[in-house]
Amino acid sequence: MDMKVENPPVTALDLPAVDPLPERTAAYFALCEEKLGLVPNVLRAHAFAPAKLDAFTAMYNELMLADSGLSKLEREMIAVVVSSINRCFYCLTAHGAAVRQLSGDPVLGEMLVMNWRVAPLDERQRAMLAFAEKLTREPHAIEEADRAALREAGFSDRDIWDIASVVAFFNMSNRLASATDMRPNPEYHAMAR
Repeated sequence: MDMKVENPPVTALDLPAVDPLPERTAAYFALCEEKLGLVPNVLRAHAFAPAKLDAFTAMYNELMLADSGLSKLEREMIAVVVSSINRCFYCLTAHGAAVRQLSGDPVLGEMLVMNWRVAPLDERQRAMLAFAEKLTREPHAIEEADRAALREAGFSDRDIWDIASVVAFFNMSNRLASATDMRPNPEYHAMAR
């Protein structure tokens, strides 16, 4: 599917661009272009303050790409479920595309967006997403029984830390994207369909 789209503004905020970009930032953007075929708008949005961009990308890369007991697909599934609860257009679009790509299933991302309970998931994934939903909706209500359910599903304490970290990161990112009316790159809509 060849989709011709115009690039909308990255955010509703008119933040001053850094021009020229610091060498490190320009190199990172070039790497994104090479690997992804685009520079995600979330990175462009942070580029007005290189220190903020560096902090954001360091945390994202550690949580979503580094070694973990959670697969990359599982981390993306968490991102989509949290973003669905928070109704974050940016993250649902971008991470829904990642779920489609990593799973090879164009329907799975849509199911997670609408209602993760209808998706064909194993018990481990169901326990993980139930925890992610509760931590997003009622963080004050998390108790030992919730962690015990994750352990029973096969997660280690380190895995539980990683699940919670991904949930927390996307709750923060969703709020920032919503507050600034951050828009996803149009290319995400056609990916892995």
